[in-house]
Amino acid sequence: MSTAAIIVAAGRGTRLGGPVPKQYQRLGVAPGAEMVLTRTLRAALACAELDAVLVAIHPDAAEMYAAAVAPLDDPRLLPPVHGGAERSDTVRLALEALAPRTPEVVLIHDAARPFASPALYRALADHARTGEGAIAAEPVVDALWREADGMADAPAPRAGLWRAQTPQAFPFDALLRAHQAGGPPALDDAEVFRRAGGRVRLIPGEPENFKITTTADLARAEGLVAAREARMSDIRVGHGFDVHRFCPGDHVRLCGIAIPHDRGLEGHSDADVGLHALADAIYGAIGDGDIGQHFPPSDPQWKGAESHIFLRHAGERVAARGGRIANVDVTLLCERPKIAPHAAAMKARIGELLGLEPDRVSIKATTMERMGFVGREEGMGAIATATVILSEK
Repeated sequence: MSTAAIIVAAGRGTRLGGPVPKQYQRLGVAPGAEMVLTRTLRAALACAELDAVLVAIHPDAAEMYAAAVAPLDDPRLLPPVHGGAERSDTVRLALEALAPRTPEVVLIHDAARPFASPALYRALADHARTGEGAIAAEPVVDALWREADGMADAPAPRAGLWRAQTPQAFPFDALLRAHQAGGPPALDDAEVFRRAGGRVRLIPGEPENFKITTTADLARAEGLVAAREARMSDIRVGHGFDVHRFCPGDHVRLCGIAIPHDRGLEGHSDADVGLHALADAIYGAIGDGDIGQHFPPSDPQWKGAESHIFLRHAGERVAARGGRIANVDVTLLCERPKIAPHAAAMKARIGELLGLEPDRVSIKATTMERMGFVGREEGMGAIATATVILSEK
């Protein structure tokens, strides 16, 4: 399966008249108000198709960066790299840092655009897999005038003009070679890529994907965050249930953790009964089908797949709806192995996959008092509940 990475450029940044660069400004003054960069990274991590997230920072910003990523706990977020003197230098250094991971495609994004949706990230990455570049952009709809001495001098035709946004996505190797080739200063990575002979597709961007550059932009972003939070009153509850029979093996994988056992669990994927039930609970909360619809067992690419792929996808589907997961609860049904010694690790893994604090994840286990297929140790089951909060329509 192809891999995709994203570079988030968080260099010097405009200071908006104060000592703190824009990407480290907080959106609001209420307790828990997050930094712009935190929200940008949270949005990127909500896209399950992104396998690695790398932030390029100014060398003096290590302390602010640490504060920005403190609320995030996701193994895809890599240690930051230091940027260069120019933005093109920063991107090149970040690309070279990613090179050992050999991603197929890479997205480049401005840290000060915190409202790009997971669907936009996915659309750009999908097109970059064709071998072309892709940039988010919106057609220019306003009248354009050329200026002379502060006066409107002559109208400029706007037909065919688009206003570029980020993310911008490219085949990784081609973009790395283009940056390493050097050349005169470029407007953005699309120009660097085109200068090296690449083609760049315009992908419709999103009105809310604006860049925070001025104090007015910051106020607009704060208003958008406040409006979103005010609308978060559509509370949904979903339930999931799954079973898998035992088979020969030396361990079972439950809630993302490998546990030694005298048998394994049989399934098309890794048979993680806990994550399967939980993913279905999340899908159920937003009326979005089940694992079988999103990842058909008839598709050979999912043979032996790790179930964290399914759970992350379910979490991304919630984020794409503008929602968030409030809490999840998983009950494992088995006689053996003992779950209690591993419950903390399971909570941590699920929290990591869904971006949840530990007190929003519950792991429990119960036996069936030797009754039924579980009691006879023919297999295991899991019941899960997920509470999701969506914006009102």
